[in-house]
Amino acid sequence: MHDSGTTGPTNVQLIVHDNWESLGGTITSAPAVSSWSSGELDLFARGTDHALWHRWYDGTWSDWESLGGTLTSNPAAASWGPRRIDVFVRGTDNQLWRNWYIRKWSGWQPLEGEVASGPAVASWSSGRLDVFARGTDGALLHNSYDGEWSGWMSRGGILTSDPAAVSWGGRRIDVFVRGADDALWHISYDGQWSGWESLGGTLTSGPAVSSRARGRLDVFARGTDDTLWQRSYAGEWSDWASRGGALTSRPAAVSWGRRRIDVFARGPEHTVRHTWYDNRWMP
Repeated sequence: MHDSGTTGPTNVQLIVHDNWESLGGTITSAPAVSSWSSGELDLFARGTDHALWHRWYDGTWSDWESLGGTLTSNPAAASWGPRRIDVFVRGTDNQLWRNWYIRKWSGWQPLEGEVASGPAVASWSSGRLDVFARGTDGALLHNSYDGEWSGWMSRGGILTSDPAAVSWGGRRIDVFVRGADDALWHISYDGQWSGWESLGGTLTSGPAVSSRARGRLDVFARGTDDTLWQRSYAGEWSDWASRGGALTSRPAAVSWGRRRIDVFARGPEHTVRHTWYDNRWMP
């Protein structure tokens, strides 16, 4: 891995780290990750056969297993309770397809409606899912599940990437995208939808986002130097900071504790790369 640190997002605080480990595998998409409890991680990516592959961490990493399907996008995953995972992908018909786990995998089911990107998914409570994707007009599309699906609705904006979404509390969602100017853009829901705001930077991938506490956000993206860049919110936005690495995909991020973030990306050998924060960036 290497650091450049000089050509990433603008308005930077230059803190370069090179703390990445390889988890092997050969993946042909960006990864997705979810966590249903402390110390538990579920990792997903498209394999060379275009199927969805899965491995998990519960103290040690499992082997990869195939969950089938034929993916034409990066996957997205979220958990809304212990031993519950929902995974979404775009299929060859340009619809989103969903596979969920409750003691066993359900098998793939379609979510009707054409989309033009990979999905993002967030959950603010048990049984609640909010799914996002770019529409054929370039705007953000939103579909929610709370016993039944709402149907797709436009949330506006101009996207040039897959979206990223996270919830840090009931009836709260934050969504991030790369805009037409390659900057990071943000929209949020807290009882009603905000307008779009620019958070600057120059992104060469879609973003990832995690939340480790109420009102706390950590956003990641690949910069023009192919390293991982981070911007955080805890009442106000920090400057951009580089976290090193050599990324060939958008990152994926999740938090399972107040001081813990796990970030994954595809490396230059098409393997999965991993770095994590636990009071400092590791390993």
